[in-house]
Amino acid sequence: MSIKEHKDRMELLQGTLDMLILQTLQWGPQHGLGISQVIRRRSEELIQIEAGSLYPALHRLEQQGWLSSEWGISEKNQRAKYYRLTRTGKKQLTAEQSKWKRFLKAIHLVMRPTDK
Repeated sequence: MSIKEHKDRMELLQGTLDMLILQTLQWGPQHGLGISQVIRRRSEELIQIEAGSLYPALHRLEQQGWLSSEWGISEKNQRAKYYRLTRTGKKQLTAEQSKWKRFLKAIHLVMRPTDK
């Protein structure tokens, strides 16, 4: 997964992008560039998703039935494809959030100081 290189930015774990997209769309439909901007803004500029990673992920999530899409007009009066979270996508987001919480707990357990 490619992310713009910068010393203060973080690399995304494989599969994390899907969860971030689903999370972003729970707040309402958004076009691809808008999804990328929300993720960048909410991560305080630490995560910047390149189009070469974002659009294949959006297409994959749509094929899996987790997103639906329709063409519309953007804020800049340009034609844009808007993505929406489906009912199945909402269930998947819940599952991904649960997996992420277990992953964070495991990392915390490994990183905590031992009692020696």
